[in-house]
Amino acid sequence: MESAMNAANVWILFRKLVKYNMKVIFGNRFIWFVLAAIAFYFFIAIVNIYDGNQPDEGFIYGLQIMPGLLLIFYPMTFGIQNDLDAGILEILFGIPDYRYKVWLVRLILVFVLVGLMMLGLTIMSYYLLAPISILDISWNVMFPIYFLGSLAFLFSTIIKNGNGTAVVMVIIGVGLLILSNILDRTMWNIFLNPFDIPNRLNEMVWQEITMKNRIFLAVGTILFVLYGLFNLQKREKFI
Repeated sequence: MESAMNAANVWILFRKLVKYNMKVIFGNRFIWFVLAAIAFYFFIAIVNIYDGNQPDEGFIYGLQIMPGLLLIFYPMTFGIQNDLDAGILEILFGIPDYRYKVWLVRLILVFVLVGLMMLGLTIMSYYLLAPISILDISWNVMFPIYFLGSLAFLFSTIIKNGNGTAVVMVIIGVGLLILSNILDRTMWNIFLNPFDIPNRLNEMVWQEITMKNRIFLAVGTILFVLYGLFNLQKREKFI
């Protein structure tokens, strides 16, 4: 009986923690990013299908990159700003191991929520566009989204202003899009499409490039998150 009550209390506390952090992270503006992501998804899909593009796995993977970036953009870019605006940053810095007990939980919540939303978009693509491998596309599309989202989080801890971070990330995004044409067939291409095999390139070679690219993006994501959490330990730079 006692263990059951303890489990119930833990569950209640967990729900309150999730609810509170979601409210702080996403605020009242996140819904507009969700609507924009969905609208962007349908706009790109309709335009490309109207132009005669075949809705295969490579097409759907590319279709979901921008909506995914829109979904993760707000919480990662404006998260620190929301804490400052809410006036709770001083309280949070009073908690021992601030970076692990607060923002690490928030990052996990953001990653999980965005991952579920992207899974929903992939399922929608399955029924509206073409029969695809839902889990395979959902898994692969999260690598560049998490990578750029973590980079936005890192810059938010350095700049400490949501609008400033947004400007920097837009500039970086444009630069990466330009570089993607130069680094098209290399592991360094952030927007590499694993389902779009270049002509006259061996499939095994492409799989190796894709695997190295995913390792590069995963390691980069982890480093960005750790560096950002380390920056959050520098209380004097935020208060």
